Amino acid sequence: MARFRLTDSTLRDGSHAVAHQFTEDQVRRVVSSLDAAGVPVIEVSHGDGVGGSSFNYGFSHTDEMHLIRAAVEEAKQAKIAVLMVPGIGTKDDLRKAADAGATVARIAVHCTEADISQQHIALAGELGMESVGFLMMASMISPEGLAEQAQLLDSYGVGTVYVVDSAGAMTIDDARRRVSAVKKVVSCQVGIHAHNNLSLAVANSLAALEEGVDQIDGCTTGLGAGAGNCPTEILVAACEKSGISTGIDPLGIMDAAQDTVRPIRPDQGVIDRDGLLLGYAGVYASFLLHAKRAAERYGVDTKDILLELGERKVVGGQEDMIIDVAMELQRRAAAAQVAGQ
Repeated sequence: MARFRLTDSTLRDGSHAVAHQFTEDQVRRVVSSLDAAGVPVIEVSHGDGVGGSSFNYGFSHTDEMHLIRAAVEEAKQAKIAVLMVPGIGTKDDLRKAADAGATVARIAVHCTEADISQQHIALAGELGMESVGFLMMASMISPEGLAEQAQLLDSYGVGTVYVVDSAGAMTIDDARRRVSAVKKVVSCQVGIHAHNNLSLAVANSLAALEEGVDQIDGCTTGLGAGAGNCPTEILVAACEKSGISTGIDPLGIMDAAQDTVRPIRPDQGVIDRDGLLLGYAGVYASFLLHAKRAAERYGVDTKDILLELGERKVVGGQEDMIIDVAMELQRRAAAAQVAGQ
């Protein structure tokens, strides 16, 4: 029996890494390969969740509902999950996802705002979907504060509460203490979603397992926002080497990674300066491509944008602040040049 349930988020979090340009053919091939390897849950949607295709977050190549239906058609045993961020997606988006065949609803909120998710969690139940509460940017709040938010989600009836390291800023001790704090106060299951900006995603996931975590997220080849996520194939291999059953074929998931996902973005997995800075400064991982575009547009350094965003403690949903910061840095540079003349 598998020690934990793995959700592969390549086709949702990985959407950030490809600017939300997944095609139906890519989705079908990835779902088919992950399903054949035994992955039990596969998440499919815009990187910012259903309803995320927009000017602010980036337009999708293909409508997410079409991609969800394609994923459902390809999956022989895996459940298809979607992410929904209240305020980006709506209840109607969740209804459409259920109609398209998704059976797991992951309701994602900032780690201090669990209370805005109650109606969406209730709707997921009404639609017959498994509900998951996703506490994003969990590194920004104390373990005790996170536990209080998790209790709220538990009281709303979620099946699982996730500790989400959206910035990839957690150390191993950070992950341990947050998972442990949440496990102590909830009756539902607990999961962890780790980003790899500090190259600790696998280590943090294994540490969470030692604290009794029930579910873990991964992305094949680590394809995800920022420097990527916990690589599914590496996590599975590490677990098998440690005698931890995952229910996933290690060789099958390696083949899926190398032959199906790797060609989508061959350079995924390299943690460059900007990716590392996300974890160091505690910046929301999906900001990276937006910050790079703004840096090029306004003639400033991506590094300076990310450090300023971290200083301001900007969170998901405030993507418009990236442009504000870039423009301000441009003005500062121009003023300094004038002063130096």
